[in-house]
Amino acid sequence: QVQLVESGGGLVQPGGSLRLSCVVSGTTLSVTPVSWHRQRPGKQREYVGLNTNEGSKNYASAVKGRFTISRDNAKNTVYLQMTSLRPEDTGVYYCFTQGYWGQGTQVTVSS
Repeated sequence: QVQLVESGGGLVQPGGSLRLSCVVSGTTLSVTPVSWHRQRPGKQREYVGLNTNEGSKNYASAVKGRFTISRDNAKNTVYLQMTSLRPEDTGVYYCFTQGYWGQGTQVTVSS
């Protein structure tokens, strides 16, 4: 069974940075696309970005230029590097693959 475990969330000031990690088990990450999503307070879960196993990347317009997805297949880990964070980036961030979700990690952007 595929399992995903996110970590790295926390409280950060506006303009700051955070790097989230998603450890993937139960599948071969090198042939697996993984996406990131978030659920902001009072809103539905939304797409943040995708990293395919072939190296292609795609980002939502709200985060393009500020967020970067990368992966280390040897560590079975996909990363979401977030910079220039804004209060509206506050939410729970999830990774997703093959129909499976992680438990999420909370990101709070506040002064």
